[in-house]
Amino acid sequence: MTNVFIIAEAGVNHNGSIELAKKLIDEASNAGADAVKFQSFKADKLVTKNAQKADYQKETTEKSENQFSMIKKLELDYEKHQELIDYSNSKGIMFLSSPFDLESIDLLSNLGIEIFKVPSGEINNVPYLRKIGSLEKDVIVSTGMATMGEIEFALSILKESGASKITVLHCNTEYPTPMEDVNLSAMNTIKDGFKVEIGYSDHTLGIEIPIAAVALGAKVIEKHFTLDKQMEGPDHRASLEPKELKAMVQAIRNIEKAIGNGVKTPSFSERKNIKIARKSIVASCDIKKGQLFSEVNIDIKRPGDGLSPVFWDQLIGKEAKRDYTKDELIEL
Repeated sequence: MTNVFIIAEAGVNHNGSIELAKKLIDEASNAGADAVKFQSFKADKLVTKNAQKADYQKETTEKSENQFSMIKKLELDYEKHQELIDYSNSKGIMFLSSPFDLESIDLLSNLGIEIFKVPSGEINNVPYLRKIGSLEKDVIVSTGMATMGEIEFALSILKESGASKITVLHCNTEYPTPMEDVNLSAMNTIKDGFKVEIGYSDHTLGIEIPIAAVALGAKVIEKHFTLDKQMEGPDHRASLEPKELKAMVQAIRNIEKAIGNGVKTPSFSERKNIKIARKSIVASCDIKKGQLFSEVNIDIKRPGDGLSPVFWDQLIGKEAKRDYTKDELIEL
């Protein structure tokens, strides 16, 4: 992943509809994202029947249902996964999905998925991490709610199990994340601490934080999106709408270009301005051949296509080899 790898996170914003999922793929492709990502799970393998919903989920879904009931209707079976993979391929965008249980890891592996995304909630799940690592695929790990010690533990399990290329995403799992809790600097703390490629999984409102993350060195950006923030479902309100997603992708691509190679030298586009913006040593009055150059009879003015002012000290006290008129470029 040399350029920033942008994951448009559809998640469960398909609301269980394959047609809605395809529309999300359309919008991710239109926005220019590199991948569109869903979530793969079996409700009875993921949560207990009496597990409660997060506060943000309670606000955006039916009050009477528990977490199991909420996610049960958002499952995608093998056939739907295959249909969405085929559709993504037809749209020129990579299909990804985060597995949330061991069975779903197998499902995605059997479907030929090449990059496995570990969601924040699985960072301490030893059997899960071992299974992901054993696939020897590229791994992206989100670290919401995690300490540096927990990240170190997860990376050790993944590497011991066979994973070699691991990207770690800084993340905050509050939907939406308050700006004061983003702590974007932690992304480079992770990079320095574990010598890994880094990225950022964003749950803030708006697009400025993932753009800032790219400026700080993120190589992977993940951002939730939806067709309409007002739709019923757990994640719609904290997601971008299509126009916002496209604006984010375009801004990131611009930031990528602007970061450059770090070599400080005149750029190709600005070289033509050197003669215009810089200055040369010129005669400040008429000078006769044989006169000595001094601070009285020479000056520094634009354009910059004559003798550079860096030669000022060398010129002072030397004889003029010919006559000069006022403002004429001096020759050494």
